[in-house]
Amino acid sequence: MVSGGGRADLGDLPLAALRAAALERAATLGCSHAEVRVERIRSQFVALRDGQVETTVDDTGVGVGLRVVRRGSIGFAATVDLDPAAAAGLADQAVGLADATAVALGRPVELADEPSHGEVQWSSPYDLDPMSVALADKVALLEDWTGRVMGDRAVDHVAARVVAVVEDKHLADLSGTVTTQRRVRLFPVVEVVGVDDRTGTFESMRTLAPPAGRGWEYTTGVGWDWDAELASLPSLLAEKMAAPSVEAGTYDLVIDPSNLWLTIHESVGHATELDRALGYEAAYAGTSFATFDQLGTLRYGSPVMQVVGDRTTPQGLATVGYDDEGVAAQSFDIVRDGVLVGYQLDRRMAADNGFSRSNGCAFADSPLHVPIQRMANVSLLPAPGPGPGPTTEELASGVDRGIYVVGDKSWSIDMQRHNFQFTGQRFYRVEGGRLAGQVKDVAYQAQTTEFWGSLEAVGGPSTWVLGGAMNCGKGQPGQVAPVSHGCPSALFRRIRVLNARGEASR
Repeated sequence: MVSGGGRADLGDLPLAALRAAALERAATLGCSHAEVRVERIRSQFVALRDGQVETTVDDTGVGVGLRVVRRGSIGFAATVDLDPAAAAGLADQAVGLADATAVALGRPVELADEPSHGEVQWSSPYDLDPMSVALADKVALLEDWTGRVMGDRAVDHVAARVVAVVEDKHLADLSGTVTTQRRVRLFPVVEVVGVDDRTGTFESMRTLAPPAGRGWEYTTGVGWDWDAELASLPSLLAEKMAAPSVEAGTYDLVIDPSNLWLTIHESVGHATELDRALGYEAAYAGTSFATFDQLGTLRYGSPVMQVVGDRTTPQGLATVGYDDEGVAAQSFDIVRDGVLVGYQLDRRMAADNGFSRSNGCAFADSPLHVPIQRMANVSLLPAPGPGPGPTTEELASGVDRGIYVVGDKSWSIDMQRHNFQFTGQRFYRVEGGRLAGQVKDVAYQAQTTEFWGSLEAVGGPSTWVLGGAMNCGKGQPGQVAPVSHGCPSALFRRIRVLNARGEASR
């Protein structure tokens, strides 16, 4: 039994009857493998603009999906009909699709072995189910947050919003694994905008609080100091509006976790998905320069670069007990001492490429979608050793001419995850080892291996923060997945910095 903060809310559904009907029919039809998922996913989105309710969305999706392997071919079928007869019918549909596509296969499909885990339950830890909080209370919170910043003379507009998701999932397969899981995630955001009446230009400043695998308690100060961040937003915005525009050139960068997580996501997380590295995932956001033939030899970055994939990270958005192929959650190395040593795998990718086991990276964003290989929580480790390790201030103390980058904003990366450009929420000059006020219009640009090769030092555990995204896209038809990326503050030497405003005006 794997436990967490709550239980999946599927007790009103005929789970035993649905799984028995689907799996027994699949076995009768000669399937060597079958897994059935029964899911209820509820999501809410509430948004205010300048204190007025702009959007509210409350959505619930319920259904059954069945994937089978028969005679070396995969088939998938799904329905919103929660009747055992309909579930049994999915087996016939999935087998029909498997037979129809078998002629197009270059070689038979195999799935890496996974032991049976029996009947288990798991939940992400949380205190208060966000779906139990009344809509009026959600609106009241966002109104309060808006009111705290709206009265400042630097602030002309305020956007406040919150996204909440509760995902309940029941999976069973022919090996005897039966998992029932609940994942809870929350993403509150406040963004302030200031307008220069003289020039017509504007600047924005957003809270840095990341999306998290937490309940509604996240908004009350559990895991984040909202009072302090909201109090600082207006003055940070005013300083940004008055800040000079950056001079393009080469700078040392001290990058805060609130910005670096996104660089990790795009240049490491996606690049080390094995289906992408093999060229199977190409049409949606491209393939990867980190091809399979370079496993164990590719110099991804400097020796201080240590990256892990982890489906067990506390409060991680990609944290689970078991993935959507019934594989137990694991932690695994991706980059060790700067060298590529691992990929993110599902069971088919593992079997096809000589791995004995999947590392648990299969996910479907709906019961009506087939599981595909998705990202684990991919994180850069802090400095090892006893003690707190280097602080952000200590990293900056070794910089004569540089920029401290805070918060994520826009990004761009090529179709092989090799060349990229990122901006941020705010930037500080670093002169003689000290912060020397904000600058603006900063974008940093690099090639992935050159960028990570310039990594000179990482902060200690005290600087490590878990960032992430609720809506990572992949696949056709497109699917979205939540994923977190932890990292410390980090020092990079001699990175090219552009003046984004100047580049845009060319």
